[in-house]
Amino acid sequence: MAQVWPATIVQVCVIHLLRNSFRYASRTDWPGIARDLKPVYQAPTEAAALDRFAEFSETWEHRYPAIIKLWENTWTEFTPLLNFDPEIRTVICTTNAIESLNARFRRAVKTRGHFPNEQAALKCLYLVICTLDPTGKSRKR
Repeated sequence: MAQVWPATIVQVCVIHLLRNSFRYASRTDWPGIARDLKPVYQAPTEAAALDRFAEFSETWEHRYPAIIKLWENTWTEFTPLLNFDPEIRTVICTTNAIESLNARFRRAVKTRGHFPNEQAALKCLYLVICTLDPTGKSRKR
């Protein structure tokens, strides 16, 4: 992606990162892990998040080193989230809305099959976006 859009900020979905963390842990430890990871992804700065992650590592590394490795490997994709205000973070911490929109785009393009030109493809995608709000109430705002 960096070759096509070099200025793009790549951010991992925090929800998926948490779910992947739970895969390496016993179900009985999930509440504790979730409680101890919350200060990491809700930290006000990257330095604070790194400090909270160090505390998390001290607590859980002996039992679940794979979780620590997972977070260390995805740290560069996780930290762009911390550059935003806390109010915005709650909206962008997960990519579910983006994934949903992309799925609708793929479904529409797959159903259509081919387009005679670029304008026709853009019109199809525009119509997909319009169907996200069939009542049209959001346009009044």
